[in-house]
Amino acid sequence: MVALTLDRGSESPAAGYAGAFVTVLIWAGWILATRHTAATNLGTIDLGLIRFGIPALVLAPVWLKTGLIPKSLPLTLLALMVTGSGAVFFQVAAFAIHATPAASVGVLLGGSMPLATAIIGMTLFRERPDRMRLLGFAAIVAGMTILLVRSLGAADASAWAGYLLLPAAATLWATYTHAFRHSGLNPLEGSALIAVWSFLLHLVLALVFGSTLGHVPAQEIGLQVMSQGFLSGLVAMLAYGLAVRRLGGTQAAAFTALTPVLAMIGGGILLGETIGPFEIAAAVVTAAGVALSTGILSARQA
Repeated sequence: MVALTLDRGSESPAAGYAGAFVTVLIWAGWILATRHTAATNLGTIDLGLIRFGIPALVLAPVWLKTGLIPKSLPLTLLALMVTGSGAVFFQVAAFAIHATPAASVGVLLGGSMPLATAIIGMTLFRERPDRMRLLGFAAIVAGMTILLVRSLGAADASAWAGYLLLPAAATLWATYTHAFRHSGLNPLEGSALIAVWSFLLHLVLALVFGSTLGHVPAQEIGLQVMSQGFLSGLVAMLAYGLAVRRLGGTQAAAFTALTPVLAMIGGGILLGETIGPFEIAAAVVTAAGVALSTGILSARQA
């Protein structure tokens, strides 16, 4: 994985597709692992310490070499990257996931990401998706609408907070997507800087609000170390950065909307959540939308 992320010479999109697919698999697992902690003593600050502490440690040689604020990187882009996929994104997303079923998280978070990324791309960078991709975005909106209409009368106040925060978290991630694309950093450098700054921010939060890590069973911590720290915090960040570099921001983000189906299946099998026809329809329509929004059926590749 590291060798791939450091290879800038090849323009083949194959590595980008592989990176996007790996990201989708890990993200679905991350949703389930984070949702699982709603029933434990692990708070979102504790999860953040694990999520960013491990990659900050593993990638220490990288951020020590670049410096915490690289001279060639505008401070605004660094702040957008850390906010968009680091500490702020994680806290918003984790809070929403605790309040929302996994199937809903997959649809709303995964579905909102390509939409927000495309809107930013069209508004600020004059990206012009073709008709097939626009049809895909429309299908994603339809899938999200099915889910929201189904949940309109059943959700309590805390669930609706999650429903509102998930698109906000997706918008943060879309901001990171474009900021990273214009940063000039390779995925390894970007991951290292995001991890160390986000870990430092979570240390401050832990000092202010406290931590419960000392009161959590070792087995639970081990599960989160693997899911949050190594897979989500390190492997997925590198894989997604590679996808952005090889495919472009909008197309890379579109792949993440495949997460709904995986999150729905995992929520039903592993967490015992109820999966009804509306949840299935929302996930399938959203996944079909992302298949179109990637441009795989387009006459030309944008």
